[in-house]
Amino acid sequence: MTNKELLNILKERFEKNKHRHENLEWAEVQKRLEGNTEKFRTLLEMEQTGGEPDVISHGELTGEYIFYDCSAESPSGRRNVCYDGAGQAERNKKGVFPDGNAVDMAAAMGIELLTEQQYRELQKYGVFDGKTSSWIKTPSEIRKLGGAVFADFRYGHVFVYHNSAPSFYSSRGFRGCLRV
Repeated sequence: MTNKELLNILKERFEKNKHRHENLEWAEVQKRLEGNTEKFRTLLEMEQTGGEPDVISHGELTGEYIFYDCSAESPSGRRNVCYDGAGQAERNKKGVFPDGNAVDMAAAMGIELLTEQQYRELQKYGVFDGKTSSWIKTPSEIRKLGGAVFADFRYGHVFVYHNSAPSFYSSRGFRGCLRV
């Protein structure tokens, strides 16, 4: 996919979902994107792994536009993963091989895992993860004890749960954000 094709997809999504970014104009977002090869690469990867990135907010002080993965369910190309490398290594020792881990995959893509606050913010714009779940950034105190945190949306509410970091499921992936 070319940058132009990606821009067209992002523009169409932006215009179709104005409720996610009221008072923002696509021309300003595009201006910020143009010539930024690294951010284009990241947005392309977000798109190709099923994230359907869209602008959620704009930093008044920084001028940054913040993209979140806005696919209805956890991005299909990022599921079946443990929380982090240590969790994945533990699984691998047992002869069970997940498709990767959320922390390292997000870093390689150039995105940040959504925090609990960001995940809750995303839910203001629709129903996300009604059938799947997504790993979210886990506080270090929880991770030190072997746990990791994920979230989903059921019964009209955001639920935040814990699991061991080596856990992985075909219906659990991760969502991220990108600052441009």
